[in-house]
Amino acid sequence: MNSLLSFILVLGVLIFVHELGHFLLAKACGVRVLKFSLGFGNKLLSRQWGETEYLISAFPLGGYVKMYGEQQGEEVRPEEQHRSFSHKKIWQRFGIVFGGPLFNLLFAVVLFFFMFVFAGMPEPVDSTKIGEVTAGSVAEQVGIKAGDVVRTINGKPATSWTDVSESIKDSRGQEVTLVLDRQGQELTVTAKPTMQKMKNLFGEEVGERYMLGIVRNDEIRYKDATIGESCEAALIQTWNLGYLTVMGIIKMIQQIIPASELGGPIRIAELAGQQMEAGWMNLLYFMGLLSVNLGILNLLPIPVLDGGHLVFLSLEAIRRRPLSDRTMEISQKIGIAILGTLMVFVFYNDILRLVKRWLMS
Repeated sequence: MNSLLSFILVLGVLIFVHELGHFLLAKACGVRVLKFSLGFGNKLLSRQWGETEYLISAFPLGGYVKMYGEQQGEEVRPEEQHRSFSHKKIWQRFGIVFGGPLFNLLFAVVLFFFMFVFAGMPEPVDSTKIGEVTAGSVAEQVGIKAGDVVRTINGKPATSWTDVSESIKDSRGQEVTLVLDRQGQELTVTAKPTMQKMKNLFGEEVGERYMLGIVRNDEIRYKDATIGESCEAALIQTWNLGYLTVMGIIKMIQQIIPASELGGPIRIAELAGQQMEAGWMNLLYFMGLLSVNLGILNLLPIPVLDGGHLVFLSLEAIRRRPLSDRTMEISQKIGIAILGTLMVFVFYNDILRLVKRWLMS
């Protein structure tokens, strides 16, 4: 139930923000908006305000803004062409389509900004505390445990994780003696580092070095930040997440990241529930991350997605005339087929992940 409520909250907010971007840009350009819907399919609730019908529809994985004159071949009366989407200038239509992804990215900036203003900016605590011991590693074999604090290495005091990392790297495979603090008790262990491959965030090998198989503790603390610092940090955080999203897509196309890592609605619901249990700050950060992902993914040049529409508008600007109805129809079918296949695949991944977890429990 916690996962379901978190899922509805997170996805509902992000879909609303996305469609609000299309809606406000359409209004700013003088386009009549006929419908504003959260969800697809049969309507569950609806309310007419002014010229727009606002709906909550049955299928919650998305939403749409229906504009007057949006569909190719739709009849538009001459006296109402100034309110029609298709009769607006290309740069206006481009802005309306781009508005959804843009608002998702801006929402992430605003969300991170307020998090930093009220909770402070997170920064890692530089300590010598061990956060994780790799299974089967030398460290595990000699009895080192997560939570141990490294006091000295070969008699030299260790005051930062850099001291720990560099001392092990520079050992050249020779035995090192570590003095550890385990819940107030001091103990000494001797271990021989082994040469291991280093991997980056995407699992790519980036070199080799001597290691014991220990990972630093990921404890963070929050420091007070000014409004200016919070704004700068929010922009940097959103940029970094956007970069990682783009690189993740590229690495998946290059088959460096396995397609099995893709998650769908079930996975999102699980993660949302976990973040809510961990606290509202974690949930808000997760919402910001998903907002960036949603903004970037919607810019992919796939027909049906905003990115596909932007490609069509760019081609129209270059050709000085729109693509034919036949081309648009075929493109839309291809886009629907791609998204449908992707949706089936991520649901399969989600279900397979649940089955594996159930069999292992």
